[in-house]
Amino acid sequence: MAGKQRFNRFLWAGLDWFFPPICAGCGKPGYRWCPNCRSSLQLLPVPICKICGQPISNEGLCKSCSDSQPSYDELRSWLVFEGPIRQALISIKYHRNVSLGDTLAHFLALFTQDLSWEIDLLVPVPSGWKRIKERGYNQAALIARPLSELMGWHYSAKTLLRERETRSQVGLSLTERKQNVNGAFRANKDLAAGKNILVLDDVATTGSTLEACADSLREAGAKKVYALTLARALPHHGFQIV
Repeated sequence: MAGKQRFNRFLWAGLDWFFPPICAGCGKPGYRWCPNCRSSLQLLPVPICKICGQPISNEGLCKSCSDSQPSYDELRSWLVFEGPIRQALISIKYHRNVSLGDTLAHFLALFTQDLSWEIDLLVPVPSGWKRIKERGYNQAALIARPLSELMGWHYSAKTLLRERETRSQVGLSLTERKQNVNGAFRANKDLAAGKNILVLDDVATTGSTLEACADSLREAGAKKVYALTLARALPHHGFQIV
């Protein structure tokens, strides 16, 4: 894994030499993600809910997780969905900035190391075929694959599949989001059973998509299911996010 990562970094460095990058956060030339943008990242305020990772006023669980525990064991997000990380995720998702996946994975690995999760398998939230056709890739997979190599975890895009197309979650209410992704995913029992699985997505808003993924993995016999995103939308962001 380490050798493959070194090769990938050498490859991207070579491409950067011939095609100088532009910072995905602010547009500064010469960087994929410049030092100024890195220094202005906003971490989630603490304390957070021990299960869903949502910022709360007191230590423990949020009301939602107290009333009904999600199907995943823990959800954690690295940053607040604002500023440079928001621009970076828009760039990778809508502007074909595929090299940024490798860059973001290296920063996310540092955050993930502190979680001390025991992971057997890392899977990206699968995109629908229409979005794959439009973009040519799954943005979650662009981050998940290099992250798995950095962390020494097995990676599989075949463990979790999208069973049906869904509407975009942008602008949908909490109830609509849950209905939209209900039953949208199917897990491979042969690959998921008995494993501690980490599901990765770019942004968590209500956690509905990640919970739907976790539901499928639980049904397939996964031992534990963790969820990880680069960014988290907070209540004041509403539901109008990418």
